[in-house]
Amino acid sequence: MSESRTPQWEHLPQSVSVDRREVSEEESRRANGPEWDRYADEYQATHGEFLGDIGFVWGPEGLTEQEAGALGELRGRRVLEVGSGAGQCSRWVRQQGGTGIGIDLSMRQLQHARRIDLETGTPVPSVLGTATQLPFRDASFDVVFSSFGALQFVADLDAAVEETARVLRPGGRFAFSITHPTRWSFPDDPGPEGLTASQSYWDRTPYVETDPQTGIVTYVEHHRTLGDWVRLLAATGFRLVDLLEPEWPEGHERVWGGWSRTRGSLTPGTALFVTDLAP
Repeated sequence: MSESRTPQWEHLPQSVSVDRREVSEEESRRANGPEWDRYADEYQATHGEFLGDIGFVWGPEGLTEQEAGALGELRGRRVLEVGSGAGQCSRWVRQQGGTGIGIDLSMRQLQHARRIDLETGTPVPSVLGTATQLPFRDASFDVVFSSFGALQFVADLDAAVEETARVLRPGGRFAFSITHPTRWSFPDDPGPEGLTASQSYWDRTPYVETDPQTGIVTYVEHHRTLGDWVRLLAATGFRLVDLLEPEWPEGHERVWGGWSRTRGSLTPGTALFVTDLAP
């Protein structure tokens, strides 16, 4: 599970400039891979306890797969996690009797995965790669999922969804969680300032961070509306089974980026799509 930064991010280093412009898939990938390499240590130190070494959380609200049941029966199933990070979710899949396999764009995240493999004794085979070019045979998985992972960082989303359809067996399950698209309209602030819409929900121009000294793009996040997601999934042969919008639970006081009780009690922060590929 990853942390996103939507427009008007309040806690950027002073050496980063923020822009909104079109970005290619290659440029987006070149930015986000090294960014996650730089951020991986801090991410695991900050969020590792919440995620659990063997745990499956769909988003900052803390909705677990055990509660959601989005993936269905896992025993005996081959399961691919796209944007697997340190492999926490895939380890949980393995404890349920599935064969969990991970892929991530960040080598440093995969190094953390290997560390936790050794610490827990529950290894997850993981590879370095991208959602738009999955290095697996056609129809080789029963389930593909992404928990707040790769998809909102992908420019060529059509290619990523088509690749998912390619590696899934007919009738297979594809489930993924993303920042709720309505959040695009609001500043990424966990306090009251994050409750006032400041830009158009329908403006799909990517959010871009650049190093002003080198001009190198260091982070990119992409936005699609709910309708964009539904149309793309349908056009690629997926049937929408469910769309979950987790409510902020009682007693959950954790702040994660722009996610907090202040915002979560009023507006959705996460969208969890559950789909099946046409048989």
